[in-house]
Order: sequence, then structure tokens, then C-alpha cells
Amino acid sequence: MMMHLVKKDFLLAKKYWIVMLIASVALPVFIHIKLGFMAQGFLTFFLSTLYILYLLFSTVSMIEYKYRGSTFLCATPYTRQKIVKSKYYFALTIFIGCYMLYTVTAFVAPVQMDVLGPADIGWSFLIITVIFGAIIPVQFYFGYEKSKYIFMFFVFLMPFVFPTVLKSFQASGAGLAVTLPGYPLVQDALLALLALLIGRISMEVSVRIYANKNL
Repeated sequence: MMMHLVKKDFLLAKKYWIVMLIASVALPVFIHIKLGFMAQGFLTFFLSTLYILYLLFSTVSMIEYKYRGSTFLCATPYTRQKIVKSKYYFALTIFIGCYMLYTVTAFVAPVQMDVLGPADIGWSFLIITVIFGAIIPVQFYFGYEKSKYIFMFFVFLMPFVFPTVLKSFQASGAGLAVTLPGYPLVQDALLALLALLIGRISMEVSVRIYANKNL
């Protein structure tokens, strides 16, 4: 049943599939070239995935808001809890798809791009989970129309702010290298587990908000 809800979100955005597939390949190359000496696998993948995920998620939210899709779904056997959870699985599926397309692009691109390591994937997954872990509950609470401009401004400002912040960390010798106990693979696994924990907490908050929402 959950997969049907995720499939429904992809079908709502079917008009944009071709555009997003092209963007998933072209955007990492474009960002890589624009970043110049700061070009890294992590930063290129993170920024391109953030854009694509936000655009697809916003597109589906806009269509559901316009046609009151979620309201009608609540009149079906689908529970509010499953409707909420499907949004998180939808975002996770897009993240995985972006990773696969980025990996293919890194091998065939006309410019030399870094192949993602476990740490790159872990940090990208963690930061995107934090961002969407905030976006989804707020959107459920205030509604798409009231919250869209805030997050649109935030997401599109990210490419200008994040590289500068990262550059400052690198200059100080900190970077993204946080010392965690254990071997590197254990550290990477801890990043993924932390992201899943944050996602789980966000999901529970969203479920509670939507369960009490008057549709």
C-alpha cells in the first residue's frame, strides 16, 4: 500500500520526468564546472540532489494543494499515517535515484568528476535529511501555500552560502572530518544511522501534526 502512494507521487510529477532526468545528469556537471577549484564529489552531488529533490517534492505538493489530493486520499482506505510516511519514502527514492545517476555521470562526463565515497554519501544524506526533516513537518503544519516561499528562498540560497561555509571550514582545517569512534566505515555508517534517526523523528512529528489537522 505504501508503494502505491509513492508511485502516485511519481505519477503526479510525470510531466517533469524527462526534464528531471536531464537535470540529474547535466546539473552535477554544470555545478562542478561553476565551482572550479572547490569542485568536490560531495558538494556537487549534494547541491544537485538538493535542487532536484526540492523541485520534485514541491511540484507534487503544489499539485496536491491545487486539487486537494491529500484531502480526497483521506476518504480512501489509506490512513493519514501512511500518507505522511509515503512523503519520506518518496524523498528517499529520489535521493537514491540521484546517487545512481550521479555515479553514471561521473564515469561518462566530459569533465573529470569525483566518484562518491561512503563519507560523501553519508554527509549528503545527513544534511538533506536535516533540511527535509524540517521542511516536511512545517509544510504539513502551515500548508504548502504558506510555507513554499520560505523554503524556496532557503534552498535557492544554499548554493551561494554552503560553498562559502565549507571553504571556511576547510581553511580552518576542520572540513567535514568529524572525529568519531571506530574505523572509517563505522563512521560512515554512523552518519547514515544519524540521518535515519533524524528522519524517523521528523516522520513522527509530521504524523502527529497531520493526524490533528482539520482538512
